[in-house]
Amino acid sequence: MIPHTSGAFGDLLDPRFQKIFHEQYNQIPDMLGELFAMIAHNGRDVMTWSEVGAFGDWAQFTGRVNYDSLYQGYDTTATYVEFASGFQVERKLFDDDQFNIMDRRPQGLATAAQRTRQAHGARLLNNAFTVDTYFNVRSEGVAMCSNSHTTTAPGVSTAAGFDNLGTSALSATAVAAARIAMTQFRDDRGNFIQTAPNELWYPPNLYEEAEEIVAAVGKLDTANNNPNVHKGRFTLKEWVYMTDTNNWFMSDSALRAQSVYWIDRVEKEFAYAEDLDTIIAKWRGYMRYAQAFIDWRWVYGHQVS
Repeated sequence: MIPHTSGAFGDLLDPRFQKIFHEQYNQIPDMLGELFAMIAHNGRDVMTWSEVGAFGDWAQFTGRVNYDSLYQGYDTTATYVEFASGFQVERKLFDDDQFNIMDRRPQGLATAAQRTRQAHGARLLNNAFTVDTYFNVRSEGVAMCSNSHTTTAPGVSTAAGFDNLGTSALSATAVAAARIAMTQFRDDRGNFIQTAPNELWYPPNLYEEAEEIVAAVGKLDTANNNPNVHKGRFTLKEWVYMTDTNNWFMSDSALRAQSVYWIDRVEKEFAYAEDLDTIIAKWRGYMRYAQAFIDWRWVYGHQVS
């Protein structure tokens, strides 16, 4: 890491400049709390969750109770990842800086930290169609959005209700189909579960389609005066950190809060020190966190080619 020196930042020493611009852009809103349930860590180096399945339907009583069995579900283990950054400043530059730019540089570290966290939060959606083990490992071994979900319960068909992967471009018709598909989700025993899809997650490129779908009074792109059944039904979640310009997701906010976790093992912290021999000031930041999904049934993702 090369220290910032007065020789490289001569403009900061020149009082003839009216203003030196730095970090003049507004910060993108923090969306982590919109997507993840922010939970406390357990004081250990990993967080692990497991599942216990549901009961099956009752059998007809014919003189003897039929005792059912529960089945162990899948495990999810989240491992914290460390992130750090810093910068160095020559004492002379710090003292003679006419605009106090270097004195305000730790603020820039905090801005960069938030950008890093947002990108890692969006990783849940950006990597939803692959098995991503950067922050967590789930023993089911398939992508969060997949048509290959399995169950540990014996004898249960996964032919219906275990698929949360679509390929349709965002449209009113595709939204209707995704909603119907989510209402058909099954638990580990193949029983129907209650879902209430009420969110659409999408990149800025799809904002026009998303706004029209939930705001139009009449049915989209038809001459008929049919009412728009999607009007006001979904909360729109536009996120610039979603990197694919075509992919989008439907989610159930209540199930999402029970299924997707963010854990700060060490929240953002900053420290300062000055080297005695070189008189170079050093600032550094550090954070350590993980994220995990423990169930897939909160979301239906469309990987659009």
